[in-house]
Amino acid sequence: MRILGIETSCDETAAAVVINGRTVCSNVVYTQIAKHRPYGGVVPEIACRAHLENLSEIIEEALGAAETTWHDIDAIAVTRGPGLASSLLIGIATAKGLSLSTGKPLLGVNHLEGHVYSVFLGEHAPRPEDVCPLVLLLATGGHTSLVLMRGLGDYEVLASTCDDAAGEALDKGAKLLGLGYPGGPEIERAAEGGNPKAIDFPRGFKGQKNELRFSFSGLKTSLRYYFEKHPDTPLPDLAASYQEAVIDALSQQLERALTLHSEAKAFACVGGVAKNKRLRARLDNLSDKTGLPLLLTEMQYCTDNAAMIAGAAGARKHPPAPLSLDATPNLGFALDLPLTP
Repeated sequence: MRILGIETSCDETAAAVVINGRTVCSNVVYTQIAKHRPYGGVVPEIACRAHLENLSEIIEEALGAAETTWHDIDAIAVTRGPGLASSLLIGIATAKGLSLSTGKPLLGVNHLEGHVYSVFLGEHAPRPEDVCPLVLLLATGGHTSLVLMRGLGDYEVLASTCDDAAGEALDKGAKLLGLGYPGGPEIERAAEGGNPKAIDFPRGFKGQKNELRFSFSGLKTSLRYYFEKHPDTPLPDLAASYQEAVIDALSQQLERALTLHSEAKAFACVGGVAKNKRLRARLDNLSDKTGLPLLLTEMQYCTDNAAMIAGAAGARKHPPAPLSLDATPNLGFALDLPLTP
């Protein structure tokens, strides 16, 4: 099954063609970072306009790169949520129009399931049936959760963040330190050569047995007060210590989840924060400690992209959505909400 995927949930305009949920024929992403950088974060109106200006061209580019015509496409998959309402609507409206004009089925996909499925993209990636049950850490700019995946479409959210997501904490930390946007890569770059133990920033729920939730708001506040009182602290030490606090929280809660769910055959990390090299190294150590295989999303599929949307749609054989499909900005892991006409 050859699926065209469309992703416009936030500030990435993306389209991809994927066969049978695994073979990525093309994956085209137009990033809007340069447009949002002057504001230190995503501006919804700017994101919406950029999607309008670029989506048609991105779709044509994805079809061309895949050497695919509309005749070859079996279905059109689009992100229905969560995300920015105005951005989601651009992708959904485009997908509806294409579905009507080509006669191809319309498939609505949960953005979070797309991130979950990203670890299975590629012909050499593991198959869900071979590694499930799987404990999965989802860490993005807007979501941080621990998920027990028993199989495709069978997910249990074990815990989520009480406040900021991990990516959001890194963005806000970078802003407090006068670094650029997006904050994750800027913090990582500034931390090079720094001492991650220079400052003992707080870890949410540290020492609380069986507590799997995350909390990063106190960490952000701690950085602000420390920086105000110690403005001469070397930037690499500040950045490295702050980054380490975020990564400690992620890795320690993931380890707790693996202890509580001994049935897991493996564990994984997906989402934009999964690109962080320090986090990947810590998870490698956790794999050695537990003896469980670590599954990591390929770098190109960590941040928002359409291959994960088309892949999830093809792998789970989503039922056709009605043309009344609407954006669901606050959609969580309720993956099968009824789509009634």
